[in-house]
Amino acid sequence: MALQLREQAKYWGIALAVFFLALWYLAAVMLPFLVGGAMAYFLDPVADRLERLGLSRVAATSVITLVAALALVLLMLSVIPSLISQTTALVNSAPDIAQHLQAFLIEKFPALTDSTSAIRQTLAEIGVAVQAKGASLAQGVLTTALSLLSAVLFIVVVPVVAFYMLLDWDHMMERVDQMLPRDYAPVVRRLATEINAVLAAFVRGQLTVCMLQGTFYSVALMLTGLQFGLLVGAIAGAFTFIPYVGVLVGGGLAIGLALFQFWGDWLSIGIVAAIFAIGQFLEGNVLTPKLVGKSVGLHPVWLMFALSVFGSLFGFVGMLIAVPMAAAIGVLTRFALAQYQASLLYQGVAGRIVEDEDHA
Repeated sequence: MALQLREQAKYWGIALAVFFLALWYLAAVMLPFLVGGAMAYFLDPVADRLERLGLSRVAATSVITLVAALALVLLMLSVIPSLISQTTALVNSAPDIAQHLQAFLIEKFPALTDSTSAIRQTLAEIGVAVQAKGASLAQGVLTTALSLLSAVLFIVVVPVVAFYMLLDWDHMMERVDQMLPRDYAPVVRRLATEINAVLAAFVRGQLTVCMLQGTFYSVALMLTGLQFGLLVGAIAGAFTFIPYVGVLVGGGLAIGLALFQFWGDWLSIGIVAAIFAIGQFLEGNVLTPKLVGKSVGLHPVWLMFALSVFGSLFGFVGMLIAVPMAAAIGVLTRFALAQYQASLLYQGVAGRIVEDEDHA
């Protein structure tokens, strides 16, 4: 005999509360395990395909690990040094950029030379506020970085966790399936399948969009001769995961650098702006519809809300779990709405009679 609805709600509520409390207190420790688990989740279809080709699970996992390690080494030898050098150069150029910006503003707005002018005072207040916020941000980043794990430990733990979770992924899923309540196992399996489909379609597709966008922006900006084009393109591609943020952050940074570098050459500045306009058009009308699709059920507003909520509650770990939690909540919400629309509460007596007559 199944438990009453009130009892079920109590037990599931307690389990959910324990989950979020554990996430709250163990967020720093869980980061490498979450990253490793995510890697295993995304690589499991590859391992399954290699198994269908005749490899054992151990051999498939070993091949994937070797290929991933080789790709990481090639990335570190080819792209990452350029990104690091451009980042360092951009940081070192920041004082010169600030001085040129100040000279330009004084030339265009002579009132800035008057210390009593409202514009001068406003800019000074903004500078003080940015400096204070920047110091607090740096302090927060440093504290967070130190409290998570050392970089060496993180680099070591994540591949090990990913390897063993990928190796035992099918067994873990079988064990989870055996632990499901028997009365509700078919429904839970169906919902889990829908959540997996939504999550896989969105994240895998969105990561592909991010890589394509980052490559397009980097190559196009470097061809225009923009300094730090590779870095700006990588930033824009990384932020493409959050709707409209990538083009705003990358475009704002690129156009600002273009104004500093190409001042007076309006054609070059216009080309830089056109690159991001074309990139946004391709993302919205070609890449996202083809690679992500519209059937995943994750509206951009809902995604941004989930990222904001989980990020504010659990920090960087919350950002990692925001998308899977948003996918799960979306599927569960649609399931709850379907149950509600099929219930007597929604249809009423008249609606239920009409439905029975239609089935008859």
